[in-house]
Amino acid sequence: MTKATIAEGDQRKYGPNWVASRRGSLKIFDDRLECGDWRIDYTEIKDAVLFSFRSFFLRIPGYILTVEAKDRTYHFGLNGWGQFWKGSLPFAARRENGKLGFTWFSIIMRVIFFGYISYLLWQWFTNR
Repeated sequence: MTKATIAEGDQRKYGPNWVASRRGSLKIFDDRLECGDWRIDYTEIKDAVLFSFRSFFLRIPGYILTVEAKDRTYHFGLNGWGQFWKGSLPFAARRENGKLGFTWFSIIMRVIFFGYISYLLWQWFTNR
């Protein structure tokens, strides 16, 4: 299973592109990748990077596969629990490790979420 988006530039951040991303299965064949109606032949790949990280809060492992094809740049958010992405891949890909960054959007959404949870807890404890 994957979350996928088409976007230029660095998508190694929590942000709005991932909120509105496509959900589906990333299928890996001997000659191509497929996700929904997207088809990426390995011969069309200019560059591919498999970025591994651990989530900010719960430290859950994950990957972002960035595939620069001749006409678009695809980004796939992938679960890190399986062994597949640790092994050899049927296409050339560089491997990188790091941390996910935060966009202003993701920071604001987290502040709103934690503020709301704090408010609910305060209401629950003061109205007992």
